[in-house]
Amino acid sequence: MSDSIKSKQNQYVLTLSCPDKPGIVSAISTGLFEAQANIVESQQHDALSGYFFMRVVFTLESDKKNYQWLYSRLEAIAAQFKMTWFLHDRERKKRVLLMVSRFDHCLVDLLYRWRIGELAIEPSAIVANYPYEDYGHIDMQDVPFYYLPILKDTKREQETKLWDIIKETRTELVVLARYMQILSPEMVKKLAGQCINIHHSFLPGFKGAKAYHQAYERGVKLIGATAHYVTEDLDEGPIIEQDVERVSHNDTPHDLIRKGRDIERRVLAKAVRYHIEDRVLLNGHKTVVFSD
Repeated sequence: MSDSIKSKQNQYVLTLSCPDKPGIVSAISTGLFEAQANIVESQQHDALSGYFFMRVVFTLESDKKNYQWLYSRLEAIAAQFKMTWFLHDRERKKRVLLMVSRFDHCLVDLLYRWRIGELAIEPSAIVANYPYEDYGHIDMQDVPFYYLPILKDTKREQETKLWDIIKETRTELVVLARYMQILSPEMVKKLAGQCINIHHSFLPGFKGAKAYHQAYERGVKLIGATAHYVTEDLDEGPIIEQDVERVSHNDTPHDLIRKGRDIERRVLAKAVRYHIEDRVLLNGHKTVVFSD
């Protein structure tokens, strides 16, 4: 939700989930109509779990009284239907912290998409467990960089510093752009629904640092990548986006790694975009993704 109301027409995104029952769409559309809002996009999903999910994009004259009336009306509707809901002003870019280890292809890709305006984010910081000199070739555009080395006996101290950075930079989303460290259960809880990770889709079949080599030894015909929210169950969080590419017996482990990097980049970028555009709603261990 925007912190300020501007004296012009703004575009907002309303997302909601609640137990499914008749009248939800009618109540939302009537409330928006009464506020003189104009609906420009609407998507909904009735899950087999008995839950209802909805995403509405609308424009509204940003008169303070008009906005406050609509907000109060939505609060009443949410109480009536027991909704979990969020309202976001699309003009305000979400603040995103990027974490990286040795492999920087995902970091470079996200920064590039941000720089050309493809990703409407505000990078709040870059955090790495390798020193700045290892990333000297990257155009970081003055995004604050933090070097937080980590050892087994310094993990708690490192995560305390990380959490301080997240709070100080007002970060709203943390992206593990091939950050090859496991977050503690305490940190995962703090970032619930606000931390995205990318990994190769071989998991849990091929674990470890040389998953592509294991895939080569097994003669796989498909390789892929998965972007998901981070949970305490390692690499088993709600999935946001996946993609695959065919490979053959002619591909070497180096070929698999090269192709895998390409998949990881585009899958992570799409997942981040879906999140910042409020297209992802959690549904237990799964997600509802209102793709464009």
